[in-house]
Amino acid sequence: MNILCIGDIVGEVGRTMVREWVPVLKEELSISLVVANVENAAGGSGITPKLADKLFRYGCDVLTTGDHIWDRQEIVDYLGSKDCVIRPLNFPQGTPGRGFCVIELPGGIKVGIINLLGRVFIRYQSDCPFRAAEKAVAEISRETKNIVVDFHAETTSEKMAMGMFLDGKVSAVVGSHTHIQTADDRILPQGTAYLTDLGMTGPYDSVIGQDKEKIIKRFLSCMPSRFEVAKGDPWLCGAVIDIDESTGLARSIQRIKKFAREG
Repeated sequence: MNILCIGDIVGEVGRTMVREWVPVLKEELSISLVVANVENAAGGSGITPKLADKLFRYGCDVLTTGDHIWDRQEIVDYLGSKDCVIRPLNFPQGTPGRGFCVIELPGGIKVGIINLLGRVFIRYQSDCPFRAAEKAVAEISRETKNIVVDFHAETTSEKMAMGMFLDGKVSAVVGSHTHIQTADDRILPQGTAYLTDLGMTGPYDSVIGQDKEKIIKRFLSCMPSRFEVAKGDPWLCGAVIDIDESTGLARSIQRIKKFAREG
């Protein structure tokens, strides 16, 4: 079973890349499930119900998020109505929405997807992601061994620690949030696929998706300025994970990087 995980979708450029590439990749790579991080899909900040519905039409099956989930208030009610749009599991008890879901694929195969938020250099004081993951894995494992974790975190150390913590207990741990794809895709000793960061799906003639001139000006002047999503050099980044559905462990993980098809 091949699962495609797509890194942080940024703005219209990122959404366009999903529309262009997901159908192609699903056919070429025999993708069974598409998991996409939509943390920055709405103008670079958050996600709206309308845009979430578009991404489902483009071929995404599960949408994960992160620390910008509340930037668009209209998403709050939508989270309660959609099982396959999830927010970080380790937000405090009572937070709207859910932190994991279980999807049943054709043939009766089930896959659990967990969304977690890191605590190091993250603006929210969330609950412990390690304890939250441990509890969720125990619950999901009653239904399926196939479990994919999107860990939305800032530091490589926290992400790597999560990978080691869950090695052998889940199918894959992939990181999001930093928008820079890392080159450490591998299978951990106990069979879990790991990648520190999936990378960004959006404009790469930018500073992590934002207009580069505005970001440079801010660094030079230390003065606040309004960020704008950049438009040039569109890429889709992520990873394809091949999972042995009989064991829930990974056979392989391969990074992907796709440019605009017309380019």
